[in-house]
Amino acid sequence: MRACVSPDSLEQWEERFAAWCSGQAADTAHDVEHLRRVATSARSLATMEGAEMEVVVPAAWLHDCVWVPKDSPDRGRASSMSAERAVRMLADWGYPPSPLDAIAHAIEAHSFTAGIPVRTIEAAVVQDADRLDAIGAVGLARCLSLGGALGRALYDPGDPFCRERAPDDARFTVDHFYSKLLTLEATMKTSAGRAEAARRTAFLREFLDRLRGELTGAQYSQDETA
Repeated sequence: MRACVSPDSLEQWEERFAAWCSGQAADTAHDVEHLRRVATSARSLATMEGAEMEVVVPAAWLHDCVWVPKDSPDRGRASSMSAERAVRMLADWGYPPSPLDAIAHAIEAHSFTAGIPVRTIEAAVVQDADRLDAIGAVGLARCLSLGGALGRALYDPGDPFCRERAPDDARFTVDHFYSKLLTLEATMKTSAGRAEAARRTAFLREFLDRLRGELTGAQYSQDETA
């Protein structure tokens, strides 16, 4: 595909995307800084995977342009709603028309909840970039912040690590690790995304190990034998 948006022009478009996104309502895990991080990761992955920047960049910035709360029954439709709105806005703003279908697909397919198969490398890049932001240090911070904002308990005192029950992340924040976050590594579509996801998932597992030790007092016996 021949690029129809130059790098200099794309940089100007990014400024417009960032300015628009800064004024939109979102929860603490889906604010403009989340979008900025996803766009940064997406650009890096696109460079390594040979994806079209004119598709990846607007899709990364606008993938959550329709914000639906995590606990809303419409959550599964959020990515499709965002794809439709993004295409309308881009057309109104005068973005070149030829990448719009690919942008719509990349936005629509990024969602974990929707489960839409990716058909292009650009959609794979945007999906991986968004999922990388859900794991690692930033992902941990987002998970705990959102759980607190939604009024969820940190963990189930009777079974904090879902050993004998199914995860219920509508009630317990730590359960979200088991219902989603620890599964994301296996869903990555690009080689660069898989490598980074492995590093970030290892960090999450280390956090859970440390949390387990602090809840059980195991770290004290370890310190005594050190």
